Formats: sequence, C-alpha cells, structure tokens
Amino acid sequence: MHDMSEDMIMVAMQSAESRYAKPVMVATNTLVDDEGGLQPLRSHALFSTLSNSDLENLILQSRRLRLGHHQLLYRQDMPAHHFFFVISGRLRLYRLDSSGIDRTLDSIAPGDCFAEVMIYADPARYACYAEALKSSEVLMIPVKAYQELLDSKPEYASAALRHYAMRAVSRFHDLEIMTVQNARDRLIRYLIDLLPNGVAEGGEVELPLPKCLVASRLAMQPETFSRILADLKSNGLVRVNRSKLFISDPKRLIEISQ
Repeated sequence: MHDMSEDMIMVAMQSAESRYAKPVMVATNTLVDDEGGLQPLRSHALFSTLSNSDLENLILQSRRLRLGHHQLLYRQDMPAHHFFFVISGRLRLYRLDSSGIDRTLDSIAPGDCFAEVMIYADPARYACYAEALKSSEVLMIPVKAYQELLDSKPEYASAALRHYAMRAVSRFHDLEIMTVQNARDRLIRYLIDLLPNGVAEGGEVELPLPKCLVASRLAMQPETFSRILADLKSNGLVRVNRSKLFISDPKRLIEISQ
C-alpha cells in the first residue's frame, strides 16, 4: 500500500502539470538570414570572439521563435537540444516544487542568453520551465552546432568559460541574498541590485517581474512583499508608481537592513 502523503504529493504534481500545460512553441521555424534584431548577439560574451563567418553559419542553423503572452518555451526535465538568446520581450524561469507550487528563479531580458549550461550538461535536460511574460522573440541555437565551434577553436572555449565564471559569481550573489533570513532585508538588497550604480547613486528602477513574481523570486508571500513595500514607502525610503520605484537615498535604505 502506498503511503498517503506520497499519493497526495503525486496528485498535487499532476494537478500542477495540467494547470501549467501551456503549448510549447515549435512553429515559425524559419531560417534567420538577416541581422534584424540580432546585432546585440555579436557583443554577447558567448559570441563576441566568433569570426563573422562562424557566427553567420551558427545563425543560419538557428531558428527565430515567437512566443505569446504566458506561452511556454520549454518544460522542466525536457531533453535539451538548444539554448536561447532573447531578441525581444521578457521571459521567466521557474521550477515546480514537490507540492506543485512554482518558484520563480530569474527573469530574462533582451540581449540575455539562457539555458546555455546545456552546452556542457550531461544528460542535457532543462532544469526549469521558461515562460514568456509578454510577446517575445528568441533565437533557438543548436547546442551541437555551438559545441562544434568550441571544439574547433580554443579561444571560443576560453570565452565561453569566462562567461560561465561570471555567471557563477552572479549566482553566488543571488544565493547570498536568499540566505538572508529577514524578508525585508531580502527585498532591500534586491532593490539595491536593480540600481545601475548600486548604493552610490539613487534613481528610478523598474521591477523586471510582476510584484507577485518578485515575491516568489525572494521566497516570500505576495502579502508580505506588499506589506514591506508599503512600510518602506510610508517611511519615505521609496516612491512607488506601479512597477516603477524611485529610491532617493540607497545608502539610507541599506543602513536599515544592517
């Protein structure tokens, strides 16, 4: 006889799968034979060292995909044969936990690559879901084609490893924020990171995700997020206008989290 708790978890996961069973975008597989919207690709760390001919050949093997609002690009645990470059729009990466609740991991903006760890993964399976938060366009790049470039020229592999090293440093910083026990301090550190110059200069920032998803990203309930933000606002530490926040004195803001 199965343990009742295991059965309940299985039902919850099946329910979550049906709730999130949005269509995976596989249409519009047309060759990219121009540079429309792809100029930022040339300056990305994974492609900046490629020769013009190698980059053009890689683009010719890739596909441009258009995603609608809340459309899934891929699902967690799917076999991974491609990684992606964002041309326009914004995507969210998230995982489903054992209870079927989704946990936001990151938001991906134009000019970003994601799922590039699949270049070295074995077995290559997507570790999370990728969902378009609005109409978006991505370049779907074959992992195998990029691997062949890395194997052909050591300088390409060195550039890729430098990119991974920078990503690892960024992830350690994210982990540092998430290990802060106080929810208010997690939110403050998150907001400071959105400022172009950190604590050195105040300014206006825009939340990259809806507030409920920022709350998920910071491992707190939406009600907790709203309460903390209202408290910061009432104390004159931030001004809020929909998804935009103005932080006039970031040093004062960071002081209350220490």
